[in-house]
Amino acid sequence: MPIIINLDVMLAKRKMKSMDLAEQIGITPANLSILKNGKAKGVRFETLEAICKALDCKPGDIIDYVA
Repeated sequence: MPIIINLDVMLAKRKMKSMDLAEQIGITPANLSILKNGKAKGVRFETLEAICKALDCKPGDIIDYVA
């Protein structure tokens, strides 16, 4: 898949655990794991916005496109 999710990179940069992020944005750790591992078929803008607010980043910092 040419869309790469760099959520683990941003979590490491912010020194935050996945569990803490999931709790802060209001999704289950399992759903965050699916997103983090690139297994998700889509992501709601609401969820993406919450992730960006929690990690103080932009969507392009966690989602990349590789041709």
